[in-house]
Amino acid sequence: MMSYAENIFCIPENYFIVREYGMDKKWSDIVEKLDYAFQPIVNIHNGNCLGYEVLLRNYQKAGFKEINDIFDEAYNELVLFSLEIALREKAIKKFSNIGGHQKLKMFFNIDNRIITMPDYLPGATAQILKEVGLFLSSVCFEISERHQFENYNHAKNILYAYKKQLYRIAIDDFGSGYSGLQLLYHAEPDFIKIDRFFIEGIEEDSKKKLFVAKVINLAKILGIITIAEGVETEKEFFFCKEIGCDFAQGYFIQKPTTNIEELQSKYEHIAELNNRNRRQKINDNILIKDQMEYLEPVCIRDTTTGQLTDMYKIFEKFRTLKNNTFFPAVNEHNEPLGLIKEKDLKEYVYSKYGKDLLMNRATNKTIMDFITKCPVAEISTKIETILEYYSMEESSECILLTENGIYVGFLSAHSILMVLNEKNLAIARDQNPLTKLPGNTLINEFIEHALTDMEKEYIIVYFDFNYFKSFNDKYGFRRGDRVITLFSDILKKTSTSNRFFVGHIGGDDFFAGFKDTNKVNAHNIFKFIEQIILKFKQDVVALYDAEDREKGYIVSTDRDGNIKPFPLMTVSAAIISIPAKKININSEDLGFAIAYLKKQAKNSDSGISFMVLDNKQIETIKCENNHKDLGLCLPVNNGLFH
Repeated sequence: MMSYAENIFCIPENYFIVREYGMDKKWSDIVEKLDYAFQPIVNIHNGNCLGYEVLLRNYQKAGFKEINDIFDEAYNELVLFSLEIALREKAIKKFSNIGGHQKLKMFFNIDNRIITMPDYLPGATAQILKEVGLFLSSVCFEISERHQFENYNHAKNILYAYKKQLYRIAIDDFGSGYSGLQLLYHAEPDFIKIDRFFIEGIEEDSKKKLFVAKVINLAKILGIITIAEGVETEKEFFFCKEIGCDFAQGYFIQKPTTNIEELQSKYEHIAELNNRNRRQKINDNILIKDQMEYLEPVCIRDTTTGQLTDMYKIFEKFRTLKNNTFFPAVNEHNEPLGLIKEKDLKEYVYSKYGKDLLMNRATNKTIMDFITKCPVAEISTKIETILEYYSMEESSECILLTENGIYVGFLSAHSILMVLNEKNLAIARDQNPLTKLPGNTLINEFIEHALTDMEKEYIIVYFDFNYFKSFNDKYGFRRGDRVITLFSDILKKTSTSNRFFVGHIGGDDFFAGFKDTNKVNAHNIFKFIEQIILKFKQDVVALYDAEDREKGYIVSTDRDGNIKPFPLMTVSAAIISIPAKKININSEDLGFAIAYLKKQAKNSDSGISFMVLDNKQIETIKCENNHKDLGLCLPVNNGLFH
């Protein structure tokens, strides 16, 4: 029986015939002329590079007007698969010359039609990767809606084979075609790349906002990572971040380049934008400023004479600015006093001698007689409190806003509702739509803070269900959702009573974060995790049918289509302690450790694996990175703190 390593690099015997003799001189010359440009895909929260999409260049020198013409002609001549393999080899070899490429991913567009070619054979890419010292998990194949699969069952089997060998799968140009949901259903991708059409001008297009928000919500439920394609402006970048995208790609980060020396592992301008945005974190204050309106106020005293402002000037102000029904009134220090309303002046304006009487000082009517009290709030006040102030005054037309007591503007009823709506949307954007727990944006913020806080220790926990797929396949997605909400309820109750952060990464993956830990409460954290694991194990049994509960297992189909028994569901926990003093530890390093620990947790009797993330461990991870597909040789303590 072949080992796992031998299996993933298993190459058909006639592979080399295809590779060396599958194309004639015409196509070999075309491949020789073509080149690849690389465009980075970065973490939208910190600018760290996930990898690069490779994009064909020099197609005109090769005699083609458009890139697609190359593949259409190869398809018609039945050499599409041979061409694809030759181009993969060209791209992989260039990718392998990029500094730090072992920690990056290469996103490669594949033409769905290759599976219809008479010379199609699996295993070709694995051999190329082996020759340059890369692993299958370094490659993410992008499939597009633009070419439909002729046989979805055949395609599904091939995609399963790719995923089983640790390749990653992305749906490219999502939303550009008409079969996106069908492709999403069959492909079960790791990534969704949202088409540039929906990103361009998204901050001003409500329909695009709605579409992208729904796609991200769906992706979060399914545990799929989202990538915004074609991000070209700062506004597009920030909106994609706020709406919940995980990664971004586009000219705003970097244009595609054939010069690999220009590529970076981290894009500092993105990191700086996020640092700046963190300092100016979207809160009620910023939302209020966005919706705040400003009217030049009326000062109760003439600044030149020191006398009360003449009522004639007030009449002129309303006459000149006919659309205004009120003006804010302020004192000499620009502190708000209330409103002067047009309706309060109308009885004088429309009476025969009213205006003249008002101008006559003998009547003792001054500007002070026409100032109506109005709610006033500091601009830093929570919008819910502002709404409360506003609603307490039935006749109020607005609420005046101050900054350090000085008038800066006002909010109308419409503006208050807009702020509340934007705030609710901001909260909802990062909530998992099924569990209502915080999603990846807040989880990433917690992790990044844990990695950069040099004063406090942190403990983070990744929860993952065991045997969830078999349960889902037998009982259906609706009951599967009940399992997910059951676990989220357990997390919520435990975190509320013990005050720690919990989030929902997506699918059956959950997160917990503990801040400012020490040896004393670390034992308590371990108890919380044990209680959560035990509680879930006890409660989830009720979601099985009585017959399966009695047997203690279910019969379902594995990923290879084999019918076999599966134990009742449990949950495992990968736990990492992050010390206060951290040197050269970043989110990518953390990711490798988490992936390893999750495997260890699933294989342990307790369902728990633990690691203290220190520089020695990181060096071990980096050293063993070339063997990560076979498992890292890291010390793991499955009996946490014991």
